[in-house]
Amino acid sequence: MPLFARGSADRGTPSRLVGSVATMARESPRRGAQKKVAAYHEAGLGELARQVGKAIDAFRAGNLDAFEVDQVLFQYSRAAKELWKFCNLSDVEFAASLIDDSAPIDWWERGAPRRR
Repeated sequence: MPLFARGSADRGTPSRLVGSVATMARESPRRGAQKKVAAYHEAGLGELARQVGKAIDAFRAGNLDAFEVDQVLFQYSRAAKELWKFCNLSDVEFAASLIDDSAPIDWWERGAPRRR
């Protein structure tokens, strides 16, 4: 896409550029929020995956049985779903503000089975 609208160089008015700059200025906070939420989501998934890795290592060492590993996998699944829901709120800027302003969320704990 050309930087300037066709024929605008003749008049010395970069009309398409002005419109693009205005659009970028409006989208910039949203893009920043999207990047923040994506990084948060990736870091959260990494932490959850480490929990699974510990359980697998403990199973291989004979410290956990298959049922205990299954419980860890179930908790991972629940926690990852909760994290996904948080990171995919309809308003990404709101999610980014929660990441900045709220106390850290323990996603692993959020995925723990509910006690009856």
